[in-house]
Amino acid sequence: MENLTALILSDKRAGHLNQSIAFCKHLNIDYFIVNVTLKYKFLTYIFDFLNIYTFKLFSFENFKNDFDMVISTGSNTYYANKTFAKKYNKKSVACMLPKGFKTTNFDLILAQLHDNPKKANNILKLPINLTYIEPKNIFNCDGFKYVAIVIGGNNSIFSINLDELKSNIQAIIKLFKEYKIAITTSPRTPKEIEDFIESLDIDYKLIYSKQKLNPIPDFLNCCEYVFITSDSTSMISEAVSFGKANIEIIMLEYKKENKFIKLIKELEKKECLHLFDGNIGVRNKKIELNFLLKGVFYELSTKR
Repeated sequence: MENLTALILSDKRAGHLNQSIAFCKHLNIDYFIVNVTLKYKFLTYIFDFLNIYTFKLFSFENFKNDFDMVISTGSNTYYANKTFAKKYNKKSVACMLPKGFKTTNFDLILAQLHDNPKKANNILKLPINLTYIEPKNIFNCDGFKYVAIVIGGNNSIFSINLDELKSNIQAIIKLFKEYKIAITTSPRTPKEIEDFIESLDIDYKLIYSKQKLNPIPDFLNCCEYVFITSDSTSMISEAVSFGKANIEIIMLEYKKENKFIKLIKELEKKECLHLFDGNIGVRNKKIELNFLLKGVFYELSTKR
């Protein structure tokens, strides 16, 4: 895609912004980012229902009026997305299903299958989150055989248990006696888990609270196996869309079936991952997001 520029509206949440950026990178679209802040969120749903679009419901930074489309991710951006698109007669792209907002007046919605999007001409269903991975040279296998473990943390659905995690890590180390072991924690990892990881005598460990770095792209780039806790759809999406590593999921405790579990089970059926049960599988099929997104090339490159 040539000579296209996107205005990305951001709610300052990295997980949201990264999906918008990933879309642009996959399609080679230039972009610039403008932060938006809602003043009256509840009114954005009402005004959207009534087809009223005004800049008075949100604040935003200065920006250049030189763009071909508006892209955003997250409920705090969708009303602003439509407002900019309508006022400047540009195309609008929503990453993730914009629940609570009308879907018919977005030009394109990139919705994850686990959100159960309806069938519509402007909705492209994706099996995983939008993600774009590039190795960062934070970690390097240096020719050695490595197994990596990525540890998340508690959220509203999953809870991480120290004793169970210890048992899983000990089982992994026992299975891979001839391999070097690399482990990273993440922003949500509890301190007691980080203290345990720090106590391990392993070849590489990154404690996120002490080093705010992300070696996951490098793990996926050179490790033979990557184990990931089940709490993050973004980490799992990264793992099944980049590299050649076999992916193993360490299941955490959860109370009931949810969209995270649905995502994991669907990816298991596609042989993109294996649920770690003390044994390992050979599961390294990858989701080609580039291929899935090619279908929107023509629509977005056609000017209004």
